[in-house]
Amino acid sequence: MFRTRLISGIVLVILALVFIISGGYVLWAVSLALSLIGLMELYRVFQIHRTMLGGLGYALVVFYYVLLLAATAFALPVNWMLYLMIVMMICPSLMVCTYPKYKSNQIMQVVFGILYVGIMFSFLYQTRMLPNGTYTVWLIFLSSWGCDTCAYCVGKLFGKHKMSPILSPKKSVEGAIGGVLGTMVLTHIYVYIFAKQMNITYVQVWVLTLISAAGALISMVGDLTASAIKRCYEVKDYGKLIPGHGGVLDRFDSVIFTAPVIYFLAYYFMQ
Repeated sequence: MFRTRLISGIVLVILALVFIISGGYVLWAVSLALSLIGLMELYRVFQIHRTMLGGLGYALVVFYYVLLLAATAFALPVNWMLYLMIVMMICPSLMVCTYPKYKSNQIMQVVFGILYVGIMFSFLYQTRMLPNGTYTVWLIFLSSWGCDTCAYCVGKLFGKHKMSPILSPKKSVEGAIGGVLGTMVLTHIYVYIFAKQMNITYVQVWVLTLISAAGALISMVGDLTASAIKRCYEVKDYGKLIPGHGGVLDRFDSVIFTAPVIYFLAYYFMQ
């Protein structure tokens, strides 16, 4: 199991390097594909993945990504409020038109999936498209996967106090602290090395280090959120796409929460 997980992890890192360095249409297409797969995994847990509601959710995520691509091409901001209004009007409209086939809780599941997987995951692509995004985007992975690795190592060595004994009994407070501090060290080294290419000052190096620390904190919430949903619906993994890891949501649960944090903090503090 460990060998399979390790090999899959190495392959994931290599693919991440290829797609993120490529950026542009390649990363847009990959982000869209992962969003749709992750959404299908979530809808499968909700048992709406093969319904008209599920199809509507997939269509609205594709529509969002098309808007995102158009906004990028014409250097325009995405009109979040307009898109959310469209989602909030179309989804209940389907319930009304097909009443009493679908319930209100299923409508909320559709909307939640669109926001949680579709929109939040897209910030990986959006961060890459920022000025210096070629470098800044890696803070997402340092804050999620890097934090997870550091937290695991520190937790194994020094973990005594349970952080969430019912939801995730293996996670410890010591591990969480180690994850955040480890992320800060890794980020500081990384940004310091590429500071010249990014054309930033040493003060900005520290700003990015603190941004990464904030991302590390929220990444744990993302991890626990995905775990909580699985426990509520009594499933072990979201899927089997990635050997040794599970599905897209099993591997990218922390990335989904970290990407928007890194994007907005970098956008407002590094412009």
